[in-house]
Amino acid sequence: MRVLFWLVGALALVLTACAPTAAPARPAPSAAPAPAASAATALPTPAARPANPEVILATTTSTQDSGLLDVLIPVFESATGYQVKPIAVGTGQALALGARGEADVVLVHAPEAEQEWMAAGNGTTRLLVMHNDFVLLGPADDPAGVRGAPSAEAGFARIAQAQAPFVSRGDDSGTHKQEQAIWQKAAFDPRGQAWYQEAGQGMGATLNIANEKRAYTLSDRGTYLARQSGLQLDIVLEGAKALLNVYHVMPVSPTKLPKVNAAGGQAFADFLVSPATQEVIGQYGADRFGQPLFVPDAGKREDEVSG
Repeated sequence: MRVLFWLVGALALVLTACAPTAAPARPAPSAAPAPAASAATALPTPAARPANPEVILATTTSTQDSGLLDVLIPVFESATGYQVKPIAVGTGQALALGARGEADVVLVHAPEAEQEWMAAGNGTTRLLVMHNDFVLLGPADDPAGVRGAPSAEAGFARIAQAQAPFVSRGDDSGTHKQEQAIWQKAAFDPRGQAWYQEAGQGMGATLNIANEKRAYTLSDRGTYLARQSGLQLDIVLEGAKALLNVYHVMPVSPTKLPKVNAAGGQAFADFLVSPATQEVIGQYGADRFGQPLFVPDAGKREDEVSG
């Protein structure tokens, strides 16, 4: 925790050094941030309040349930004068909010849906932020015998064959989309089966339901680790290529949706991919869980992450 606090403090100093002192114009390419060392003995001074200070962030429940936003947002707000209003919903809902101009920036994890959203002209740019992975969870005794399955789809097939209880997000989130893709690869449609339940809720609530029912479920690793102490669910399958979980940030386009806070949305996107923020992301969770919850990816090519 001490290392993370130091990184967050350093991030605040770096961002404050280059924060705007007046209402930000539509962002131009930013110069490299000034070194934090010159302000190392001073506390960060809050930036001047922008003319349009509210930034609406539509994001996934996993970024909130993991606790990452609780670390990053206060630093961004202190350094820039913006106030972030996060709306944590499934990726499908987050993209819909952006497409209606009800959010200024979206942070989500469903690459195919993101590409369709960008192709429709809803965003200005799509920036790679970070990744972690999905894990298949189940009771410790693994009644469907998923452990040792050679792939994610093989593990899902074993659950279907055993008719073991499975709880789905069922909310058009990135996690739900990934689960559906795996069922499709397994050549099985579980909808309507007595052992298959769609929660229609976020990741944290879905984990609680699966825990109560001693059921299998698909989760992002970050949310699972953040809530593991209250669960009796084990990781029964991990590391498969189909379980990669990649996050991108996309400011909403003011060309298509002129009422959005374009400057604020772009400022938050720039913040997420800045080197200082990426360092904090890369350390987040390591002190508490023995491993970071996310891997920072800004500046990488997509194929460097997806392999």
